[in-house]
Amino acid sequence: MGEGMTAGERPAAPPLAVVNAAARALALPGSSTDRFAALCEHLTALLPAEAVRLHAGQRKGDRLGAGQADPASAASVAEVPWGNGRHAVLEAVGSSRPPAELRPLLETVAGMLAAVMPGLEEGSESASLERALHRLTLDSLPVGLYVVDREYRIVVWNRKREIGTQGLRRSDVLGRPVFDVLHRQPAADLRAEFDRVFEDGELLESEQVVTHGGERRTYRTTRLPARLDGEAVSHVVTIGEDITETREIQAAMHQTEKLAAVGQLAAGVMHEINNPLATIGACVAAISSRLGGTAEPVVREYLDIIESEVGRCTNIVDGLLDFSRAGRAGSGFQPTDVNALLERTLYLLKHHQRFRRLEVVRDMHPELPAVHGNAERLIQAAMAILLNAADATGGRGTVRISTRFEAPWVVVEFTDDGPGIPADVLPKIFEPFYTTKGPTRGTGLGLAICYGIVADHAGRLDVRSEPRATTFRMALPPSREDSAP
Repeated sequence: MGEGMTAGERPAAPPLAVVNAAARALALPGSSTDRFAALCEHLTALLPAEAVRLHAGQRKGDRLGAGQADPASAASVAEVPWGNGRHAVLEAVGSSRPPAELRPLLETVAGMLAAVMPGLEEGSESASLERALHRLTLDSLPVGLYVVDREYRIVVWNRKREIGTQGLRRSDVLGRPVFDVLHRQPAADLRAEFDRVFEDGELLESEQVVTHGGERRTYRTTRLPARLDGEAVSHVVTIGEDITETREIQAAMHQTEKLAAVGQLAAGVMHEINNPLATIGACVAAISSRLGGTAEPVVREYLDIIESEVGRCTNIVDGLLDFSRAGRAGSGFQPTDVNALLERTLYLLKHHQRFRRLEVVRDMHPELPAVHGNAERLIQAAMAILLNAADATGGRGTVRISTRFEAPWVVVEFTDDGPGIPADVLPKIFEPFYTTKGPTRGTGLGLAICYGIVADHAGRLDVRSEPRATTFRMALPPSREDSAP
């Protein structure tokens, strides 16, 4: 029984089809190297890990180090006797399974390898063994990789390519022209990229945005020249990486930098602007009071315009003042109940002219961890998003507020049933002063301020939209004084 496992518990097993395939690999006729290579094909499916590695010529102690290893580290490696005093270590990298479940699986697979590895010879079969180890290494890579030769035939197709969005098995693509297998890019463009690498012998990089299952993902494709003999490029290695999260983080950093720049500007000029605005407003009030009801209609109209525009400028300055507060992370921060904060926001909006006809649907998890935040600032952000939803629906739609814990985030989502945000507008939605409401209905600062508030809380704010469903997603880190439910 595995360490930490109680009676009656059994570790989760690999799919039966994979186990059967591994067993067939052990029973293959031919050399031990052939059976070893066939078994290596199934290692990444047999073990629940991000990568599976086999370290030849090492012992378990070499991998764990001289110090006392923690149970998770000890459970992630197993020793494989190789015969004639030789040893290897099988390692499962990045497994999410607890040690009690992982260790029996790892030892079972190590036993399979031990059944064939003693028969491996160091002489004539060493090249075959090396190829098998290389394939295992390629299958352990966290990126999709394939290789084409001068005839554009696929000669290598790693495990990540098999389980990726296209899900094409290695046995179905090896030896086929790449243009018969990959269809997302026009064949002429794909051929031109390969030809460029074959001829110039230089690395070629590109990025593509792909929609899969309704979700937009960004991929980086890198094509590298490979030379087997001489100086001529004989193969092109193509590596595909999903860089969606990297690009999102970069965009968030860029947005935060822009907000910080606006905040610095605001801090320097807001008082200088407020003073003349206050003077103009006071003069208008004094003139209106002195004229009373004797003012000509045109004069009264001009005074009303001045008063209205002074008010609009004051609102803009107040918005800039919010930017100047950016960077004060920790000011007034304390463990905060997100659900209570949202209820407080809805109470404040209950009689708001723009909000009172909006139907609110609550879907709040009752046992959320607290977040470390400034409640008043977070209420300000939630209020701006909800008022934006009211404007989007004409004040007569529905907004759903949902909360949940998605480790490591406390997530709040606001979804309205308005017409949606056009695709060309989405990238600008958090830009300072960007608005689609017209000059008299908004300053374009509300959502930008929200973004800054969430960023000050070490959180993330993003938006996705389609007709009748626009969702603003606010993700905040839980307080260190609280824990996930």
